[in-house]
Amino acid sequence: MHTDEVKPGIRLTGLASGAATVVAVTAIGDALQVTVRDDAGRLSEQVLFPDDIAALRAEAPASRWSFDADPARFRLAAEALRMRHAGLSDPMLAVETSDIDPLPHQIRAVYGTLLAQPGSLRFLLADDPGAGKTIMA
Repeated sequence: MHTDEVKPGIRLTGLASGAATVVAVTAIGDALQVTVRDDAGRLSEQVLFPDDIAALRAEAPASRWSFDADPARFRLAAEALRMRHAGLSDPMLAVETSDIDPLPHQIRAVYGTLLAQPGSLRFLLADDPGAGKTIMA
């Protein structure tokens, strides 16, 4: 590493205090006085001579995003999010994805009358036996 490469914001390894982020740099002839912040947040100052500077290495900046997660868990989370928001574009999603075949009067009763009411009203579904009250509920 060269003297002109040591700048505030760069993360260096090879310092006496270990790996740290440079906060400030002051040139003193061929040497540099650097103020660094370590991983614990402590500040320290060091004077680096040309031999010390040559031994320094800049760490690659850590990416804010990583793509090393378990793909199965990612797919599960993405599918859960998709299912959570699917009803926003299709109000009859539950009916379409279930293994039931609702009749037109059931759909009209639930989606046309019951759900169209304002507030949280309670309803009593009373119909002939076998008319699909459980499906409507």
